[in-house]
Amino acid sequence: MEKIGFIGVGNMGGTLAKVVLHNVGTERLLISSRTTEKSEAFAAEHGGSAVDNCTLAAEASVIFLGVKPQKMAEVLSDLAPVLAARKERFLLVTMAAGLTAAQIADMAGNQSYPVLRIMPNTPAQVGKGTIPYCGNAAATEADFTALEALLQGAGWVTPLPENLIDAASAVSGCGPAFVCIFTEALADAAVACGLPRQTATAFAAQTLLGTAELILQTGEHPASLKDAVCSPAGSTIAGVHALEQGGFRAAAENAVLAAFARTKELGK
Repeated sequence: MEKIGFIGVGNMGGTLAKVVLHNVGTERLLISSRTTEKSEAFAAEHGGSAVDNCTLAAEASVIFLGVKPQKMAEVLSDLAPVLAARKERFLLVTMAAGLTAAQIADMAGNQSYPVLRIMPNTPAQVGKGTIPYCGNAAATEADFTALEALLQGAGWVTPLPENLIDAASAVSGCGPAFVCIFTEALADAAVACGLPRQTATAFAAQTLLGTAELILQTGEHPASLKDAVCSPAGSTIAGVHALEQGGFRAAAENAVLAAFARTKELGK
């Protein structure tokens, strides 16, 4: 029975580990973390077996690397001898921002290792994630199929050329933070207008959810859907004017561009 391993169960690693647990069962999952206490706590609460990094690297057929980019070289350097000693094929799956599949293979000690690169986001917690993925030359279609099966239920798990992964990450990976700021701002204003806090937050979040679904289902350009709400001399166009005066559009664009630039820096 093939084992699936997660090195690192922080926000994203932990989220995906829970998805995989649901799909493969607790007996197949191995968990390791920076501290024994954290991996044991995760295993006790959600399932799986807490082990150390080297045990996981020696036994798991699929190894998810939930490691920060700045720590990846150190972690993989320690695991390189263990991986080199393995006889059977294994798959490395990285979710570290900015690091290419080739860089991960180099850090692990061998360019012939199959590596998949994924960029998940936090809505995967509720099955609405966006998870683009790509692979190096050693990865196969069977690896892609296996990844999609393991992450079934997390949301969109979709292939993307590696040269576009960082751009996708700046939108979908970082985007939930930007959306939360906008949602909070809408709710704050609604509270100032008289709505109770809980009601204001729910109305703001449901408005974002419904509008996003409208964009996806209709396939219409967001500008067209915006225009449909803006009656002449009405309330909405007055609000749109206020957003433009405040530089909202440029601020949103700059947030994505800044995230993209930082992601590139992390890969150096």
